[in-house]
Amino acid sequence: METVISALSRYAFGIFIAFYAFNSFFASAVKEDERNGFYFLQNIFMVFIHVLGFYILSLEGDHDYYILLCLLQEVLFFTIIILYRTIYKGSSILIVNNMCLMLAVSLLMLTRLSFAKSLKQFVVVAISTIITAFIPFLMPKLKRLKSYNLIFGLGGLAVLLIVFIAGTVTNGSKISYSIGGITFQPSEFVKLTFIIFVAGVLAPEYNEDPFDYRPSVKQIAISAAVAAATVIVLVLSRDLGGALIFFVIYFAMLYVIVKNPLYLLGGAVIGALGSIAGYKLFSHVRTRVIAWRDPYSVIEGQGYQIAQSLFAIGTGGWIGMGLDKGTPTKIPVVAADFIFAAICEELGCVFGFCLVLIILSTFIMMMNAAMRIADHFYRLIIVGISVALSFQVLLNIGGVTKFIPMTGVTLPLISYGGSSVLVCMSMFASIQGIYMMIPAKKQKHQRGDRQ
Repeated sequence: METVISALSRYAFGIFIAFYAFNSFFASAVKEDERNGFYFLQNIFMVFIHVLGFYILSLEGDHDYYILLCLLQEVLFFTIIILYRTIYKGSSILIVNNMCLMLAVSLLMLTRLSFAKSLKQFVVVAISTIITAFIPFLMPKLKRLKSYNLIFGLGGLAVLLIVFIAGTVTNGSKISYSIGGITFQPSEFVKLTFIIFVAGVLAPEYNEDPFDYRPSVKQIAISAAVAAATVIVLVLSRDLGGALIFFVIYFAMLYVIVKNPLYLLGGAVIGALGSIAGYKLFSHVRTRVIAWRDPYSVIEGQGYQIAQSLFAIGTGGWIGMGLDKGTPTKIPVVAADFIFAAICEELGCVFGFCLVLIILSTFIMMMNAAMRIADHFYRLIIVGISVALSFQVLLNIGGVTKFIPMTGVTLPLISYGGSSVLVCMSMFASIQGIYMMIPAKKQKHQRGDRQ
């Protein structure tokens, strides 16, 4: 019987995630009073995926521990959902559901890869839930700090400089810092302060007409100077993936407020020149490019990681080998950088593709909120957060699938890493706080999904 359940689960995971993704995109096509049914179904599919996964894992391990961990995680997910449904009315239930789904997939796969890491990640998620629960309430008050935007920008830059001077090296990059035995990645937290800084500098003091307003040359110069300094420090720390994310965040936010395609063109040219310079200056960049171009020719060295990733994805096929039936641990750093390959190997490429669609639906809803909020400051914050999350997804999955060279960034909310999870949950909570500020009449057609 257990063998039959394990075999059928290969199809069940793909079906459940496909229906979940369907509900993410098609809820807006029905009447307002019918949308809550779509989101309820999402919760059901999430439970099916999560509980079925843990049941299968329990067949191979300690049954009681796995079941207990599964129940505790379910309690946490529904605590988050109920929190936003009851206390933060007007928030986006779609975004909440998607966040919980990604966390559920993360904790399930981490339990498969390393029970110890899964426990640590669960504790971090629980603590992050408590910390971020207050962010939606505080977001309307954030604009009072707009006049202190330089503190956010220069403070974040100072933190990165400290890490550059006294930080520890992780995978060739000086990106970590330890305090009292706890290691964290400050650049993850600086993303938020950087976004607030850029929004504070470029947005007008008062809510002017969004079509008429343009920032002054002084505003652009100040934001560009701090942004350039931030990117340079990250480059010197050899955190090129992080530097690229900050670079894209800045030009995306600048374009939204300036509305001049020449800025995007200038950013593309600068980015191309920077990539060439990085290739010339840093040996580990050249190594990643070699591994990207032909990983099989250097499979014994530089290409081993990406080759194993491609083997895993190819072996999994459309429906996967089955949870706990593959060999994802052969991929170095699989829990952090290559967890998407592990998902595709054991849960299937259909599951991985639907997961990408769910992330895409989250990005769309965030940008939808950006278009509906009247205040420039909060609009820019939404744009910065949504671009940061979506571009990081592109870098991670693009590297795992050999679409682009590896950059060493994590998959938001899914990869192992405490700093990344805390910051990502903070970003989601910030979006919810801003979404609740959209006037009710502008949410009329979507109130049912609390977007």
